[in-house]
Parts: sequence; structure tokens; C-alpha cells
Amino acid sequence: MKNKIKKENTNLRFNILIIIVYIIGIILISKLFELQIVHGATYRETSNTRLARESTLEPSRGEILDRSGTILATSTSSFNIELYKTKSDNIVLNNCILNLINLFEENGVKYPNNFPINNEVNAFSLEGENLEKWLAKYKLDSNSTVQDTMNFFIKKYGIDSQDLITARKIISIRYEITTKGYSSTRPLELAENVSREVVAKISEQNALFPGVKISTKTTRKYNYDNLASHIIGYIGKIGEKEYNENQDVYNNDDYVGRTGIESSFESYLRGQKGKEEVEMSVDGTVTGENITKAPIQGSSIVLTIDSKLQEIAENALKNNIQKIRNGGFSNRYDAHGGCVIAIDVHSGEILAMASNPDYNPNSWVGGISVADYNQIKENNSLFNKAISGSYAPGSIFKMVTALAGLETGAITTTEKINDTGIYKKYRDYQPHCWVYDSYHRGHGYLNVSGAIQHSCNYFFYEVGDRIKIDTLNRYAKYFGLGNKTGIELPSETAGTLASPEVAKKIGETWSSGRNLAAAIGQSYNAFSPLQVAKYIAMVANGGNKINTTIIKRVLNSDGTESSKSEINGYVKQNLGLNIEEVENLSFSNGNINAVLEGMRSVTDEGGTASSVFRNFDIPVGGKTGSAEAGKNVNAWFAGFAPFDSPEIAVVVMVENGGHGFYTAEVAREIIAEYFGMNINSNEIQENNEAINYVESIQ
Repeated sequence: MKNKIKKENTNLRFNILIIIVYIIGIILISKLFELQIVHGATYRETSNTRLARESTLEPSRGEILDRSGTILATSTSSFNIELYKTKSDNIVLNNCILNLINLFEENGVKYPNNFPINNEVNAFSLEGENLEKWLAKYKLDSNSTVQDTMNFFIKKYGIDSQDLITARKIISIRYEITTKGYSSTRPLELAENVSREVVAKISEQNALFPGVKISTKTTRKYNYDNLASHIIGYIGKIGEKEYNENQDVYNNDDYVGRTGIESSFESYLRGQKGKEEVEMSVDGTVTGENITKAPIQGSSIVLTIDSKLQEIAENALKNNIQKIRNGGFSNRYDAHGGCVIAIDVHSGEILAMASNPDYNPNSWVGGISVADYNQIKENNSLFNKAISGSYAPGSIFKMVTALAGLETGAITTTEKINDTGIYKKYRDYQPHCWVYDSYHRGHGYLNVSGAIQHSCNYFFYEVGDRIKIDTLNRYAKYFGLGNKTGIELPSETAGTLASPEVAKKIGETWSSGRNLAAAIGQSYNAFSPLQVAKYIAMVANGGNKINTTIIKRVLNSDGTESSKSEINGYVKQNLGLNIEEVENLSFSNGNINAVLEGMRSVTDEGGTASSVFRNFDIPVGGKTGSAEAGKNVNAWFAGFAPFDSPEIAVVVMVENGGHGFYTAEVAREIIAEYFGMNINSNEIQENNEAINYVESIQ
């Protein structure tokens, strides 16, 4: 009985399933009938006259700001003209292109013009082997004339114009399509940052411009032109290799960071692209747009620099270089350029960093002109001397030698060494103290403070001979010399620390005499000015380690802030940093104070920089240096202030600047700005009012 009931239930369920399938079949057949028979003609007409395609929405590039929130680099919206592939024939496409070019030329809009026959259609713009390769690419005879070549492309692109100049205009865009390609989903960008008048004419007369779409993109803008250009960097169009390796992130006409923060923080700044569905009729007319994925703005990078201090630094450096060239310090030197760094002695934050000559990153926005590029290349303006240049430090290295000697007991703070003018310990190398070359005598007996004050080479020859190169380099490495600082910028040099290993690499022999040269910052010693700034800051803060940085924070578009560990990890990977770890060293207060006292006497009466800091309200410790570099003499000044409680260190280097004290006035101007000595009474009142307002709303 139970089996019979079970069997009947099974049959019932099966019958119900058959009925459901039957009903669904009837519904599907009815729907198909409706689609194909009842509304078929309407749907076919719609599908034949309207196409949907996905378009990319560009994100706004993140801003770059100084430590106080001043916007240094931003993005502004611009209208760009794009061309999509349609089902139009050559006649329609060529007419569309000619209409566009006429509109562009009437309004001064740049458009692609890379076809290698000049605008007058009377000469090739390629020569020799390059021309032969190009002709061969299109299977043209190497002896083809301009007319032969034009005839080939006129036929290739179906151009019916009899006027060669008009045909050449059409070919310029058709050639761009051939070389870069486009499709119904991926457009070819024809113009950037066009005026609203151009946009209006295309919108009003869209029948003349089938396949043309107006897109809104962001354009990079550097608000203060050359200011901090080596720090900020610039953006340029993505290269073919970069694009091929990153097609999931970039389009082939995107701009990417090339130097500076724009390059090293490209992944943060670029943001994330969005998506838009664009509807077009088959003749190319845009009929609708719908955002399917909103773009995400790039992160903002807040720098440690102060824009006002940066401006003072750049102007002071530029004026100083010009003054040296003009003989403003009695002797005239053909100064080639230089750099300056101001650094917080406790945090390692870069407060200002300038390299001269500089450049205007706005020159690359929309494409740099040949004239601008050639000028920048001729002046080597892109080279950041502060982090990428390696220079012999000369006498500003002597504090390393002094501290190495003091901490190892090779000398004491009270010991005096008699400078007789010529160091005669070794037969094969008997160097002179600089005072002997000038006055044929030595400095006489000096302790370590006095040796720093008078920059006595003889004293430091003796110290270098006592401690030898390995000990000297232990201390030099601790202060960050001969090693990358890890600054968050591309192209930092590691520099070179003089050693027997370096001598061996270049096929030379290390001798005892080389210890002497190394001890006064010569031999193979060559460091970036940034490394020197780090070293001076560490001496000023009592010998404590610091990490240099130019990044204050990274602010993401969702309101979050990236952690320092995340940023450090990203920078290390992105820049390929592999910084050598060095042992920790400590310094006695007495030894540090003896060295600092020597630096203070450099700016006091009788010191090598006393004339620059005479009657200066802030007590400054400093050191001048002049280092030979072939036929040139690079000039250095390294200082810190205030002497009793250091906050800021400043290092200046001018290529072929002659004498170290010539450059000291750059540091003086920066220190004066940092401590508010340049602010007039009106500015003080404005600052106080601003502070009071901020406090009132908190």
C-alpha cells in the first residue's frame, strides 16, 4: 500500500513538471513572436541606427601641496576632441577631418601633424636612412618624390581633393589613425584643452563631425611656474613601452610623471579611471551618455617644504650665482649653477631644496615646443644637483675627521698640533696647508676648534694619518656620506667614499698619503649636497641619526591618510632603494661642543664667513669649503642656527663658485626668512589675525 502511494506521488510531481515546462515554452514562443514579428522591424531599425560603446572617464590627478597647504600643482578641467571609428566611408571621414582641421586652424588649436612631408608639400621632413626606412615601410621606392608619395597616400585614403595642401591636412589625421589606431570603443585624441567656442561649434553642427566626441579631461597646472620644479617634476605623454606594459592602467595618450614627485608618486597621484557608456548612431552622432563607474581622484601629496622659504632659497641662489659671475666678491668666477638645501636638524624634513638652473614644468603641459626643449637640454636644467650630483666636499668634511679623531682618542679637545705649513711625514706626498700657499707659513699651534675656525689642512692631515681610512670611513658612513639618504625622489646618487676598494676598482694603489687627502674631503670623496646637509644636521643636533624626507603626508580622496610605513614601503620598492645599514655611534657632549665651537668661530670675527654674518641677529655655526674639481673650484657653505639650540641646517654649493664664503649669503637669507626676520609689520599683523581666526573656529 505504501509503495503504491509513493508511486502515485512520483507520477503527480512528474506531471506537474511537464505542465510547468509546457507553460514556460508557450511564454517563450509568445515573446519570441512579439520580438521578431510584432516589434521586429522597430528593433532592427534601432539596432541599425544606434550603437552602445564603453568610454573611459579620466580621474583628476592628485594635487601637490607645501607643508602649509599651498597648492603647488593641481588639475584643471579641459575639453578634448576625440574621434571614434564609425561605419562611414572615406568620403564622410575625410570631410569630417577637413571640417575639424578648418575649425582648429580658425581657433589656433594644435592637432596631430606627424606626416613626414612638410605643410607646403614641397619637401620631406625625414632625411637619409630614416626616409628610406619610412618609404620602405609603405612599400614605396627609395627614389619616390614628394609628389609620388602624396599620390600614394591620396589614393590610400580615398581623398578626392585636387589641392595638395588640403589633401596634406586630411592625410595628417588619417596618418595618425594609421600609426596609432582607433576603434568604435577606443577613440583617437585629436586636440587638447580646446576653447568653449570650439566645443559649441562642434555641438551645434554635430552632423558635420560624425564620430567626434567632446570629452572632459583634466590638465595639469603648476601654479608657481619654476618654483620647486626639481622637487615637483613634470608630466609627459606615456611612451610606447610603458603603455604596452601597463595597458590595464593607462591609455596610449595618457600623461605620466616623468621626474620628481610626479614620477616617484605616480601610482598615488594618477587616481583610478571610470567608465561611461556612450550611445552613437551609425553615422557617428552621439545620442546619449551614461556613467557606469565614477572615476576616483588621485591622492594629494603634502610636501615638507615651505613655499615661501623655497622661493627665498631659489632667488638667493640665483642672485648669488650671478653675483659670483659678475665679480661681486672681487674675483670673478664663471659659476655654472648650484644648489641649496635647508633641513630640520631634528626631524630630517627638507624645508627647502633648490637647484639652479631650473625649468618651468608647465612647458610640458599639452606638449613641449622644440625651442623650449632645446633650451632646457642645453642648460641641463632637468638635472637636480642637490640629489643627483656628486661633488668633492673639501673643507666642510673636516668635522667628520675631527669627531672621528676625538671619539677614538687619537686627539683630545685640548691637544694642539703645530702647523708648520708643509706636512713632511711621507717622502712621496708632502701636501701644503692652504695658508702656506698664500703666505709661506703655517697656522702654528691649534686645537681642534681653532683648526675648524681656520680650516687648517695640516691639523687634519695629522688626524687623518693617526686614525687611518677605515676609522675615518666608519664615522663618515654614520653621518650618511657615501650612501643614499632615501629621499622620496628619483635619481638620487649614492656618492663615493674614498677608500682602498675604490682605488682598486679604478686600477690605482692606495697609499698612506691618500689618507691625508681623504681627511680634508678630497681624494675620491664625492657626495651629493643632500648627503652633506644630512651630515651637518646630525652634527648640529649632537650626533643623533635622522632620516631625510620630503613627504609630510599623503591624503587619499576618500579622506584617509596613508601611513608612514606604507609610504616608505612604496618608495623603497618604486625607487629600488637598497640603503646600506650602518652601525650606531654615540658622541660625548664635550667632543661635539668642541667641534660646534669651531663652527661658531667661523662666523665670528676673524672666521672665514665673519663678513657675511657680522651684525646678524641669529647666532650661526658654519663652515666654508673650496674643493677643486678639475679646472674648477666648487664653493661650499654649511651652517646651522640658532647656535645654542639648533633648528635648521643649510648647505649651499655653487659649481666653480671660487671661495666658500662667497656662498654663505645664500644661507643667511634662508635663515633670516626661517626666523621671520624678513617679515614687515603689516605681514606680522596679517599673520596674527590669521592665527587668531583659526583659533577662534577651533
